Amino acid sequence: MTAKRRVTIRDVAEQAGVSQTTVSFVLNNVEGMRISAETRQRVLETARALGYHPDASARRLVQGRTRVVAFIEYHSPHAALVDPFLAEVLRGLHAVARQRGYHILFEPLTPSDEAFREAFVRLVRERHADGVILSGPRFDDRSLLPIRHEEVPVVLHGRPPSGEWPFIDVDNVHGAHLATEHLIRLGHRRIALITHAPLVYTAAADRRAGYIQALQAAGLPVEPTYIREAAFTPESGKQAMYALLTVSPRPTAVFVAGDTVALGVLQAAKEAGLRVPDDVAVVGFDDIPLAAYFAPPLTTVRLPAYGLGWGAGDLLIRLLEEEEVRSPHVLLQTELVVRRSCGAASPQTP
Repeated sequence: MTAKRRVTIRDVAEQAGVSQTTVSFVLNNVEGMRISAETRQRVLETARALGYHPDASARRLVQGRTRVVAFIEYHSPHAALVDPFLAEVLRGLHAVARQRGYHILFEPLTPSDEAFREAFVRLVRERHADGVILSGPRFDDRSLLPIRHEEVPVVLHGRPPSGEWPFIDVDNVHGAHLATEHLIRLGHRRIALITHAPLVYTAAADRRAGYIQALQAAGLPVEPTYIREAAFTPESGKQAMYALLTVSPRPTAVFVAGDTVALGVLQAAKEAGLRVPDDVAVVGFDDIPLAAYFAPPLTTVRLPAYGLGWGAGDLLIRLLEEEEVRSPHVLLQTELVVRRSCGAASPQTP
């Protein structure tokens, strides 16, 4: 008698007409994901109908593995440890790692420090971890080149410069478009951009692209003097805002592509005697837990931070366990959360 083939996540995904990642999110009840009740119900019913059950044997680690996955963050140690968005990502990663029997090695890496880059390559080659999640890829990244042919799975947390690496990210272009379009609909025509990071980071470049697309779609000019770079911290946002306040005519609205940076922007506006949103509207990006408690509460683009961490870990561990991966490139969606900093009333305003 021929043994019955075991039902896999891929079978459930194909039958339900969704991605394997969506099935994984639903079956593991991952919080913060924008999955409709209808899709969630369809996945659950399909799994029951097909008789899907997790394969315990597939979760066992082969002999000789470290049971460790490394999470490498392209931040200085100080910037990484004070980043509330990163804390949610790590919480999601920790949850899936614990579920699958892995531990997490976290290492903040300063991209300009050659010693750190060498340590990253050594970590891979000496097998201190079974696999690596690299967060915050850059266009000028040289760390990936030496490990291109190593037999260690690497998943990028962020869109890579090229499509050869597995990755999970949010649609940064669409999210930035949403934020800028919202300001345009409120009547603003002089809208500035303060990036959350130098434009060598792919996420910063993508958010700038979404900002530009929204302006062009509305027939508005793209003013280079209205675009300023920040570098992850409130202080960098404060200095970028000071620079914008010297431009004439002054922008009436600012899209800040990172909530932590936006905190400094709000401080600069206050010190300049400007009222937010009466004199200048501000919209952020990330929806960090403190965004609702800024003064005023920050309108922002919400990312599924927990889901990004969970999804990156899930993808990497599936690669490690040689489980089927339908697509190694995953993009999650964003949503606009309207609060008082943009000048529009909303039921979501705390």
